[in-house]
Amino acid sequence: MYDPQSAYGAKRFTANGSRAERLAVVLNRYEAASMTGLGDPHAAAGWLLREEGAAVVVLKMGGHGALVVTPEGEAVVPLYRTEHVWKIGSGDVFSATFAALWGCQGMRPAEAADLASRATAYYCDTRSLPVPAPEALQDLPYPPVRPGQGLVYLAAPFFDLGQRWLVEEARALLMDLGAQVFSPVHEVGPGPAEIVAPEDIKGLEAADVVFAVLNGLDSGTVFEAGYAVNKRIPVVALAQNVKHEDLKMLVGTGC
Repeated sequence: MYDPQSAYGAKRFTANGSRAERLAVVLNRYEAASMTGLGDPHAAAGWLLREEGAAVVVLKMGGHGALVVTPEGEAVVPLYRTEHVWKIGSGDVFSATFAALWGCQGMRPAEAADLASRATAYYCDTRSLPVPAPEALQDLPYPPVRPGQGLVYLAAPFFDLGQRWLVEEARALLMDLGAQVFSPVHEVGPGPAEIVAPEDIKGLEAADVVFAVLNGLDSGTVFEAGYAVNKRIPVVALAQNVKHEDLKMLVGTGC
């Protein structure tokens, strides 16, 4: 069971002469793209089956679950929703559980991957090891995540290095979840008010949801959140080190 553990320059299992009687490759989309040069998960998984001689490829796709590919076909197992998220070590839990169930116990790949996803949910929610036995994992009450489709408008200040870094991180993570993102700094850029404002409003009116970074209570971001509320566009806000009193209108209008 090979997990490359690197999104930058991920190496093929066979690159250093390694061989296996049965090979499972477990990796995420970034690692697959780095290793194969292919952005499409299905194409990347097919490439790994052919070029690496893998018996199974499990390609993790964030909120869209995991794509399980064998020479016989494909299956998708869901990500499971939890009340808490503890990411450190979560990938290791997934890989180790899959290795134990598929490699040691001979479980079918899709079934092993589904239980590995459930085990990861348990770990992320409780920060506890070891994970439950397969029978107990099946009974866990975590519902599957059902990703939607649509456009996220990323409302945030981007006027210094820290603000720009947060915008880049938020945009990358939203896109990693499979969302389309309209980010004003990327789609419109800086410029005079009479040019920037109408273009930003067009993007805002086309959005299905707004993700607003309210750190610092930037006036443009607050305006965009209020505009979205008036248009009945849902608003999800990130507010760190902001007084509750300053969020009264946002909280009171359901953001």
